[in-house]
Amino acid sequence: MKIGIIGAGFTGLSAAFNLQKEGHSVTIFEKDSKPGGLAIGYKETSWDWTLEEHYHHWFTNDKSVLTLAKELSHPVIIKRPKTSSYVDGGIYQLDSPMSLLHFPKLTIIERFRTGISIGLLRYNPFWKILENFTAEPYLKKSMGERSYKKIWEPLMTNKLGRYTKIVSLAWFWARVYKRTPKLAYPEGGFLNFARHLEETIVKNGGTFHYNSNVSKLTSDNKVELIINSKSKITNQKFDKVIVTIPTFAFTKISPQLPKTYVKKYSSLIGIGAMNLVLRLKAPFLTDGTYWLNMCDTKSPILAIVEHTNFMNKKNYNNEHLLYIGNYMETSDPRFSMTDDQLLKLYDPWLKKINPNYQSSVISHQSFHAPFAQPIIPKNYSSKLPPLKTPLKNVYLANIQQVYPWDRGTNYAVELGEKVSKLI
Repeated sequence: MKIGIIGAGFTGLSAAFNLQKEGHSVTIFEKDSKPGGLAIGYKETSWDWTLEEHYHHWFTNDKSVLTLAKELSHPVIIKRPKTSSYVDGGIYQLDSPMSLLHFPKLTIIERFRTGISIGLLRYNPFWKILENFTAEPYLKKSMGERSYKKIWEPLMTNKLGRYTKIVSLAWFWARVYKRTPKLAYPEGGFLNFARHLEETIVKNGGTFHYNSNVSKLTSDNKVELIINSKSKITNQKFDKVIVTIPTFAFTKISPQLPKTYVKKYSSLIGIGAMNLVLRLKAPFLTDGTYWLNMCDTKSPILAIVEHTNFMNKKNYNNEHLLYIGNYMETSDPRFSMTDDQLLKLYDPWLKKINPNYQSSVISHQSFHAPFAQPIIPKNYSSKLPPLKTPLKNVYLANIQQVYPWDRGTNYAVELGEKVSKLI
């Protein structure tokens, strides 16, 4: 069969790779200039490796993507980096039961309650019942009000904003259940890995069209796509089409969709992501921390991630690379700020951690993703769009359908496998 795929993120790449194994012909359309989707990367001239616009890593139990890397013979680096939290003006390692037991900002009873609360979720394989509850009441009741306010309330509020009180306990469970102490990273960066996959698909006869935006999709005996590319409009027909863009975007390009479908699924909520990347001459987190959670509701920053405290700086011309990360709605004023305005906003908080960081800044650049984090309310499984759409031979496979898991390239690869098997 001749199959069209909208989107060259890891769902589209995975679907193409697996469909080719069954002898199908694949054509991929991507509005950006390179593959990777939300894991898209870039490379400075002096670097040997690429870097993601938005911080990424894998967990060591991310079976689907690690199996794919093995199949491609793509090397994967596994390390145990340090995760810390900024609480009451200090930085504390909080990435294991033992570090929690030594956390001085909670009483010993509060530490035990917090550990038990997280443990009950981490070792509970039955997530379905949890989607009947919201996360906040469970966290407050199980670990105690003070522990919640010290650690989890700032993180939930800074990440989810006005949606903090509606997110499902099943969503929080997934964040805890899958986490591993050791993390994995593809050699050369995620863009390098995506290009390896792209090269394999092309070698097997696949076709990629970059800077190509699909503006319309209709389905009759064949599925027809109208494509805008380099000021030129073309159309192509396929036996089947896989759509990997967000559901609301799918409804906008598909005029034949039933109104009931559009009404039910186009209202699914998602927020964007924004990262300011600093290139530095010296380390920012001098204690070796890779990931620093900002546990302060006044902080304009959700997380500070020093990539080169995870991957060796020699791959980036010995520069120290720092993400200042946030999730937010696109209506948030920060989403429209210039790079200089963002750094000015973040500067007082960065100086609390490293007062002299400015003297080592080489450059700073922001990256925006309008849709990066689905909001998961109670009973989300009943709101989940099916892979098979009402349009004949049209399939939907996007980040909103990896539930109960959260966003991530592993689940994108898994979803690509799932939709290709369905076809």
